[in-house]
Amino acid sequence: MGIERQEFPRLCIYLVDENAERRSYMDHILRFMDGEVKLTATPDEIEQHLATSMVECSVALIGPDYAEVERRDFVEKLEKQLPHLPVFELYDEASEDPGGLEGHTNVIGKIKIPTQYDQLRSLIHKAQVYNESHTSLESNSRPVELFRSLSGSSRATRQVNRMIEQVADSEATVLILGESGTGKEVVARKLHFHSVRRGKPFVPVNCGAIPSDLLESELFGHEKGAFTGAISARQGRFEMAEEGTLFLDEIGDMSMPMQVKLLRVLQERSFERVGSNKTMTCNVRIIAATHRNLEQAIQDGEFREDLYYRLNVFPIDMPPLRDRVEDIPVLVNDLIHRIEHEKRGSVRLTPAAIAALTHYSWPGNVRELANLMERLAILYPFGVVDIMDLPEKFRPNGNLVDTIQLPEVSIQGDQPGTTLNAPRLPTDGLDLKAHLNTLEQSLIQQALDESDGVVAHAAKRLHMRRTTLVEKLRKYGLHRQQESTGI
Repeated sequence: MGIERQEFPRLCIYLVDENAERRSYMDHILRFMDGEVKLTATPDEIEQHLATSMVECSVALIGPDYAEVERRDFVEKLEKQLPHLPVFELYDEASEDPGGLEGHTNVIGKIKIPTQYDQLRSLIHKAQVYNESHTSLESNSRPVELFRSLSGSSRATRQVNRMIEQVADSEATVLILGESGTGKEVVARKLHFHSVRRGKPFVPVNCGAIPSDLLESELFGHEKGAFTGAISARQGRFEMAEEGTLFLDEIGDMSMPMQVKLLRVLQERSFERVGSNKTMTCNVRIIAATHRNLEQAIQDGEFREDLYYRLNVFPIDMPPLRDRVEDIPVLVNDLIHRIEHEKRGSVRLTPAAIAALTHYSWPGNVRELANLMERLAILYPFGVVDIMDLPEKFRPNGNLVDTIQLPEVSIQGDQPGTTLNAPRLPTDGLDLKAHLNTLEQSLIQQALDESDGVVAHAAKRLHMRRTTLVEKLRKYGLHRQQESTGI
C-alpha cells in the first residue's frame, strides 16, 4: 500500500552539496522559514525518499564543488526520473558562478550564498509554480473545450451566458455587439459549440480585414478565370460552412455594395460564385459581430437599415472588462492555464497584484489582459508576480490597502434593548475573500506604520508570529524595512 503524499505542507528542499558550511547555512535558513533540508547525494536517493516519505520536496539544490561532468550527469538523470522537480545551482564568493548547466529545462535559476530572505522565498515560489504547472500538464485535466467558455462570475457575464443558453439551439441570426477585445468571437464559438451544428464547421471571416474588392470572392468563391489571378476554382466561406456556422466579424466595416449582396443571401439562402451564373443554395447559421454603433452608422448612411434588421434578430451586448472587474481573477486563472496548456511556461500573481489589475481601466479589454499574462510569463517564467513587478501603467496610483467602506445597518446587541452598527451586505453582494484580504492589508499596514516599519514590533501588535507576518507582506506586496534574518 503506497503512502499518500502531501503537497508542500511545509518547505522542503533536496540539497546535494559536499560543503559543510553551505549545508549548515541552508539548514539554518530553511528552519527559520519553517522548512527542512533533505541531504541527498544522487537522484536515486531523491526517488527513494519520494517513495517512502509523506512529504514531497519542492526543489533540488546542487552545490558548485562537483565536476561539471558530475553535475550535468546528476541533472540529466533527475530530468528523466522527476521532470516536474526544478533545480537551482548554488554558488558563493569562493566558488563564484560555476555555470555549465544551461540548456536543461529543469534548471530554472541560481542562488548565491549568502542570500536574502525575500529573494530565497521568491525562488521557492518560482519552484512551486514550476512543479504545479508541470504536474497539471501531466494530468491533462484541461479539456480542449475549456477555452470556448466565457469565464467570470459577474452579473454581466452570467447574463451573457444565460442569453447564449437561450439562443444556442435555435436557428436565429445573432448579432454580437461590444468593444474590441471583449470576447465576441468567444461568444460566437460558444454558440456554435452548444448548438445542434456543433459537429459541423465553424468558419470565421473578418470583414474589416479583407479588401472590399476581394471580400465577394472570399465569401462566395470564384470560378477559374473569373478575374486576373484566378488560376483555379475556389470555394467561398459560405460553402466551407455548409451545415455549420459562419461568423462574420466586424460586419460594420463591410462596404455598401457587399451589404446588398449579403442581404440577398440572407433572404434567399442562395448565391453565385464570382464568374458563374449557377445558383448555389446554402444551409448555414449566421452570427455577426461588430464594435461599431450600427444605428449611428445607418443615420450616417454607412450601413443598410434592412440588413441591420435582418442581422439583429437576437442581439447580445458584450460588456467591457472595466464593467466586470470581478471577473479578472477568474480570467487571469484561465489565461494562465491556457499558457500552460500550450506549453509556453507559467506564472502566478499575488492577490495584491490581481487587486491592482481591478483598478485599471482596460481599454483593450480581455485581449489586453491576455497580452499582459503572456508578457508576464515571459518576463517572470514560473515566477510569482507582485504589484511592483507589473508594468507601471497597471499599478494603481492610490493606496490599495484602503479599507472598503460598506454601508452600515443597526442590529440587536448582546444585551436586551441595545443595538450595534454592523456592515451591511450590498444589494449586489460582494467578493468576501477580496474584502477580507483588503481589510487584512489595511490592518497590517497600520501596524507597520505604528511600529515604524519594524516587522517584529508589528507582529506583536497583530498577535502573530513574525515569520507569518513576513509571509503576508510577501503575499500582499507591502513594503517593510529590510531586516536581518539573523543568519
